[in-house]
Amino acid sequence: MGLRRSERRHRQTSQEPRERYDTTAAVELRGVRRAYGRGGSAVHALRGIDLSLPRGSFTAVMGPSGSGKSTFLQCAAGLDLPTEGSVRLGGTEITAMNENELTELRRSRLGFVFQAFNLLPSLTVEQNVLLPMQLAGGRCAHEGRTRAAELLARVGLEGKGGRRPAELSGGQQQRVAIARALVTRPDVVFADEPTGALDTTTAAEVLALLRDAVDALHATVVMVTHDPAAAAHADQVLFLADGLIADRLPRSSTAAVAARMATLTTGRTPAFAAAGAAG
Repeated sequence: MGLRRSERRHRQTSQEPRERYDTTAAVELRGVRRAYGRGGSAVHALRGIDLSLPRGSFTAVMGPSGSGKSTFLQCAAGLDLPTEGSVRLGGTEITAMNENELTELRRSRLGFVFQAFNLLPSLTVEQNVLLPMQLAGGRCAHEGRTRAAELLARVGLEGKGGRRPAELSGGQQQRVAIARALVTRPDVVFADEPTGALDTTTAAEVLALLRDAVDALHATVVMVTHDPAAAAHADQVLFLADGLIADRLPRSSTAAVAARMATLTTGRTPAFAAAGAAG
């Protein structure tokens, strides 16, 4: 399906001059398109994304069902290859990487927070937090455990490193996941509906932790969400529609985000693709 990796590599590395890239960006997409299938039956999930996100920023991505949010996250995080275009993370071009290189990059330079927490039940809380560091090649045991203890304290779980995930509430498990995502000091943390399985109060606490990671630890967070209250914690909200960036808002209230989302969902206002897609 789609282009072979060698074909993609040639197109992606030849069509974008190096000087066009923003060396200060944590995430940069240029001309990113993703199609599934071929010919008239092809599904165009992304139709041309141009975007630059600065280091130390918090970006929320919203959009109606089928707008391309999940595909955007997968391509930006190196979990899927675009059909056309280029992606850079922390200044590194990733679209020409092979699978081994992408795996190494994800382990050492990216963090992930998922709706389902994705903790390993057989490991302790501390071991779950340390897992990305160990997979990335590890550091000395003392340094790793010190880092894990600092992060667990920061997310409100001091002294709980010896517990198993099943002994924790859902909100506590997501706190562990946030500590795990930050342990390698990644270039970018990608969060996919991180509050989708949480009640409103717990969700607000988790979002405050992501906000704190940006403000205090200078992390870069890119979060896909359907929740305007979650998006209101971000520095900016990107709205996708039909595989394009249709609009964007600077940090706004929950009501303002919800109102803008409603215009895309109901189609009461035209897409702002030309203005919103500028990087």
